[in-house]
Amino acid sequence: MGTRANPAFAVGAVAVPVALLVYAVTLGTLQQHTYVHVMAGVLWTGTDLFMALVLGPVLGGLAVEERASVFRRLTPKTSFLLPSLALVTIAGGITLVLRSPVWPFPHAHAWLALLTAATLLPALALIGWQFDAFTDWRWLVAFGVALVGSGAYLAVALPNFGMTRPVFVVILAIVTVLSVLGFGVLMPGEVRMYLEMQSADPDADLISDIGMRNAKLSAIQGLFQLLIIVAMVYLRWGGF
Repeated sequence: MGTRANPAFAVGAVAVPVALLVYAVTLGTLQQHTYVHVMAGVLWTGTDLFMALVLGPVLGGLAVEERASVFRRLTPKTSFLLPSLALVTIAGGITLVLRSPVWPFPHAHAWLALLTAATLLPALALIGWQFDAFTDWRWLVAFGVALVGSGAYLAVALPNFGMTRPVFVVILAIVTVLSVLGFGVLMPGEVRMYLEMQSADPDADLISDIGMRNAKLSAIQGLFQLLIIVAMVYLRWGGF
């Protein structure tokens, strides 16, 4: 997939955002940390909205073969770019709130433990369903590690559970939807398209159908990303 995407693009699309996040979290100032989080979110949201509102309708007017041809060129690039932007945005936001003295987050670890379980387990279940992998030992190992790990985190953190600010509950709910949809549906869909492209007799209808489904789901992603911006504005200016 890296070859199809262009190796330089594939490496840069993953390495640059992740390196900036690592720097921001470990060595950067609060302002630099904020910048990395916001810029990754802007790029992620903008790409999703572009795919949903511009690219989707354009592709919908093309013949199946033409549509599949576009996805053959587009999918390898978005498979590297969008997951890395999503990861940096979400991880950067969580670490930023935990670090910032401006936004106190009561009972943070109890709520983050719930977030971990609510995102990892459904996302992995959706991946297993899309690839019919519920009996595959690799999926079973991954799901088992996630189940044990999230369960242990819950066991440690939940005794300190208490209600937090409503704005944080809203943000965590939106992050859960974005994470499950992105890592459990959209990203596996792109992998399925790539595997179909690599097959001896690629099914243009399947590539086209999954690509259009992902473009439509990008609209839902974009909507929730706009909602989280609203919630963040309320958080910044002392709202609910």
